[in-house]
Amino acid sequence: MTEQPQPPFGTFETVAPALDVLDLLAGPVADALATWEDREAARSVLYVDTDPEKADTAVFCETYGVPLEASANCVVVAAKRGGETTQAACLALAHTRVDVNKAVRKRLEARKASFAPMDAAVAQTGMEYGGITPVGLPAGWPLLIDAAVAGAPYVLVGSGRRRGKLILPGRALAALPGAEVLAGLAG
Repeated sequence: MTEQPQPPFGTFETVAPALDVLDLLAGPVADALATWEDREAARSVLYVDTDPEKADTAVFCETYGVPLEASANCVVVAAKRGGETTQAACLALAHTRVDVNKAVRKRLEARKASFAPMDAAVAQTGMEYGGITPVGLPAGWPLLIDAAVAGAPYVLVGSGRRRGKLILPGRALAALPGAEVLAGLAG
């Protein structure tokens, strides 16, 4: 029997390489990991089983002993310009806030940018609210990553479902399709 991998932080009863438990992930997330061209990055992703009732960031971090500085939130934004709407995802450490009004709007060259409505974000990503992750986003979506996330040794993000989370190196997140690392995306 192989030994369970150890996460870089937190207290989790069940930890496994994400590639070994694709059936526990949301479909788009499992597909993205299985087909990720950067196989080393895909192999670096750990899955930790967690209580879906404790998926919200503050409660989660307290329950599982994860520092806010090691947890990242993925939010979906809608940027509008001239009748066109661009969907994008933004990833920032949990103790910061994405600067939608300036940094996101400027980068996406939009007249207006705002957080996408929950039902639209869920429908477009194929992921559950409270579990939306940068892994497995729709093709063509920009993924804006705050530089602090990309520079972190390891970061915890959603798994596409409220149950379970993923832990992976910040550099692996920066290697995701459509990813762009931005200084000052969050503060």
